[in-house]
Amino acid sequence: MIRPLCLLFDCDGTLVDSEPLLAAEMAVSLTRLGLPFQASDYMGEFRGSRFRNIVAALEDRYGSVDPLHLAETETEMRSNLNRRLATELTAITGAREALNALADFPCGVVSNGPENKIRTSLEAIGLADVFGRHLYSGYTANCWKPDPRLYLHAAQGMGFDPEDCIAVDDALVGVRAALDAGMTVVHLNRFPDAEETPEGAIMISSMYQLPTVIENLVHARAMDYRQVALGR
Repeated sequence: MIRPLCLLFDCDGTLVDSEPLLAAEMAVSLTRLGLPFQASDYMGEFRGSRFRNIVAALEDRYGSVDPLHLAETETEMRSNLNRRLATELTAITGAREALNALADFPCGVVSNGPENKIRTSLEAIGLADVFGRHLYSGYTANCWKPDPRLYLHAAQGMGFDPEDCIAVDDALVGVRAALDAGMTVVHLNRFPDAEETPEGAIMISSMYQLPTVIENLVHARAMDYRQVALGR
């Protein structure tokens, strides 16, 4: 039998349009800490990166901040962000339609964000039931993209080998992590004029394209299986 496929989705920027909210809250919090930061810095340089990695990069440029003050600021920032996610968040265009079309596939979410943030985001746009408990956070696994271990952790949690997983991610850190994990990768490149899809990944510019891409991958997989079965 042909082995089934598992779909692993990034959250921010792939399923939910949370990045503008996250960038705005980061700009306020980091600048208050003495680390000059604008929302455009996140979208241009740090998109998809772990918050503490962004802080470390800014500290290299502007100097260290007090760890206690940083922890307090991060807690406040995440609280403010969760309130905004619950009331202001929208889905990425085409995400609902894609998930409806792919409802027969087992699906999970793989994110650098905390699990409560993932859940809040999915609940805000009515997609929480699609994924159930299959939420895989860097904070739970204690590893973050671009480390491939986060995607490997998700594959194990879903009960699939990496080669039987298709990762869908909009951020380059996530695309590279999934490629290094040995998965088939679909890059949702919403900024094709500014961002180049890494070699080995499949580029789409809209989630509306995803069901067709998955259908083609399933068809190619079936053809490969038939060739092996026929001994060719």
